[in-house]
Amino acid sequence: MAPPTPGPIAVLPTEADLHVDAVTAAGGTVAPLGDDTRGVVWLDARDPAGLAEALRSAPGIGWVQLPFAGVDAFAHLIEEHGDRVLFTSAKGAYAEPVAEHALALTLGTLRVLQQRARATSWATEPQGVSLYGREVLVIGAGGIALEYIRLLAPFEVSVTVVRRSADPVPGAARTVTTDELDAVLPDADVVMIAAAMTAGTAKLFGPEQFALMKPSARLVNIARGGLVDTDALVQALRDGEIAAAGLDVTDPEPLPDGHPLWSEPGAIITPHQADTPDMVAPLLAERVRVNTTAFLGGSGDGFVGVVDPAAGY
Repeated sequence: MAPPTPGPIAVLPTEADLHVDAVTAAGGTVAPLGDDTRGVVWLDARDPAGLAEALRSAPGIGWVQLPFAGVDAFAHLIEEHGDRVLFTSAKGAYAEPVAEHALALTLGTLRVLQQRARATSWATEPQGVSLYGREVLVIGAGGIALEYIRLLAPFEVSVTVVRRSADPVPGAARTVTTDELDAVLPDADVVMIAAAMTAGTAKLFGPEQFALMKPSARLVNIARGGLVDTDALVQALRDGEIAAAGLDVTDPEPLPDGHPLWSEPGAIITPHQADTPDMVAPLLAERVRVNTTAFLGGSGDGFVGVVDPAAGY
């Protein structure tokens, strides 16, 4: 694909002053969507149809900046337009707050805070274990996973990373490929999911995987709910196949009132707020600034968070 042609950039929705400022700080021109639009900063992750209409109405668009690290909601557009449009995401931009939340869920499940927070009387049975010296399995090797591994360093854990390639990951004792997931699950005290949601990773964790895990193991998911078979997770918690789950994402999402996970004593659930708007707005603005600079350069170099249309992230 040829480098995108520099030109006016539309920032949608238009009231996003912080991101408009990021474009202009990089020397870009912000203008309403039109025939001369060459770039789009798309900020509404819940409106892929709106982006589809923008791409249809402004065929000169050559670069689209998406708002989140996960781009599964836009997968059909990336597949359809990826041969002529460079898509960039926020992958890696929100690593610090999301990894921090993953660590909080890790510690919370190990210290049985999911039960302590619901208690209405003083418990007399000792429960909870320390993170120090544990075996931690990290699924994925993107920015969030790398930051999580960095945060784990003081706890002197042993980290195994599961990813598409076996290339070593800084801070990990070993790296294995995805087809070896089942082989390494039985050793893990904590499993933290930070992988992209693609057709190949949907329901990566199902009944077979939970059956392989330690009864004392904790599962943490801050990626996408669809990576885990929710019914299988509920059953695994009920049957004691795993001890606890810390979830910032679920499938379905939002998790409906009355869903069994809400009343499951082994589950800590947060409402997909590992990265709130206040946390991520300045981080996304910086990504917009960097990529606007690359866009205006005209060579195609310097873009951060480029989405691979074939891989889907």
